Amino acid sequence: MTDPQTRRLIVMRHAKAGDLPGGPDLERALSPRGLADATRAGQWLAGQGYVPDAVIVSSARRTRQTWRQVSAEFTDYGVRAHEDEALYEATAGDLLEFVRGTADQAGTLMYIGHNPAAFSLADVLTSGGLSRFPTSAIAVIGFSGPWSRLSPGNGTLIASWTPRP
Repeated sequence: MTDPQTRRLIVMRHAKAGDLPGGPDLERALSPRGLADATRAGQWLAGQGYVPDAVIVSSARRTRQTWRQVSAEFTDYGVRAHEDEALYEATAGDLLEFVRGTADQAGTLMYIGHNPAAFSLADVLTSGGLSRFPTSAIAVIGFSGPWSRLSPGNGTLIASWTPRP
């Protein structure tokens, strides 16, 4: 990035997961479709040049698997994710606080998590810039200033992607 005050937040909903009858929701794994969609999401991000400097991921199995598929496209960059249990049941407000705590050395932060919080975060930051947020959906949000000053409505939807139209 040319302007050190320009930031990008990549919000991604985890890829399609299968059912886990009788098991904990936290352990649901990606379906074959989810694995393929997450790989395509990583290819899209890398192809567009949206490579994160930092990544935060829910501790759920399906979000960790989503990151593993996406990050396969970033192997040349050495990007690593920080998993956090608190992101599993986080609200959009909780997520905003996580993002605000990001070190300013990170120009691009990626979050992989769950709806409704992922959609709500992207929606509130862009003042309603998205109409839907299915599994594997990505919103790339730009804003200027330090992470600590990110607030509702001061983001711009730069790009978005979904696995199906």
